[in-house]
This record gives sequence, structure tokens and C-alpha cells, in this order.
Amino acid sequence: MNTEQSIDVLNALIVINNDRIEGYMTATKETEESDLKTLFAQFEYTSQKCKAELVKEVQRLGGEPAEGTKTTGKIYRAWMDIKATLTGHDRKAILNSCEYGEDVAIEAYEDALNNETENISTEQQTMLRSQLESIRADHDKVKGLRDMLIEHA
Repeated sequence: MNTEQSIDVLNALIVINNDRIEGYMTATKETEESDLKTLFAQFEYTSQKCKAELVKEVQRLGGEPAEGTKTTGKIYRAWMDIKATLTGHDRKAILNSCEYGEDVAIEAYEDALNNETENISTEQQTMLRSQLESIRADHDKVKGLRDMLIEHA
């Protein structure tokens, strides 16, 4: 196992969590519905917790934790801002955007767990699986709320 490659894998996930944090801060601003504001605050907390664990591990390995977001994350947030403006802060549109962001986060974690096992320790894999389950739970909550809107439309 190469320590530099381990740090790279973990830093990529830090950036994904930074994207989630920023995305949910944006989503909170885009909605006026208190239940969504509460939900998005919970999701932001999930990412803060995941990020803190990842940062601690990168530092333990002697690396410098990544800062900022991915360009694609910035594009996603800009798209969410535009879409929310165009749709008049539509609940379904906001939930669709959030579900897309969750899909991207899940894909990043699955990629790390399926394709980077030679670069991350068993303990790191366990940590990432636990974080993935938390993100999947958030995804399922967003999807459930969105699907309820579709069923009642």
C-alpha cells in the first residue's frame, strides 16, 4: 500500500464531502420550507462528520487534507441556483438536484471501495463503508420525499 495513493483517495472523498456541505448550504438557501431546511442541515452534518474523519486519517498518514470543492461541484451548485430561480424554489426540483448530488457522492465512495482497495487499508475501507451507509441513508430520505411528491402529483 502506497501512502501517497491512500492520501489521494481520501482527499478525493474530502472534496466530495466539501461539495455536499456546500450543496446543502445552497439547498437550504433555496428553500423556504422549514422541514427541508432541517433535513438539509442534517445532511450537512453527515458530511461534516465524514470530512472530519477523513481529515484525521489524512493527517495521521502525514498528508495535507484537501480543501475546496471540485469544479463539477461548483457547476452543480450553480446549476441548482439557476434551476431554483427558474422554478420558483420548487420543492421537487430542489429534491431532484439534491438526489443527483447524493448519487455523485455514492458513486465516488463506491469507486474508492471497488477500485482502490490496494491503496486503502482495511481500517480505512471500514471507515469508508460506514460513511457510505450514512450517505446512502441521506440519499434514500431525499428520494423518498421526492417520490412522495411524484405519487401525489
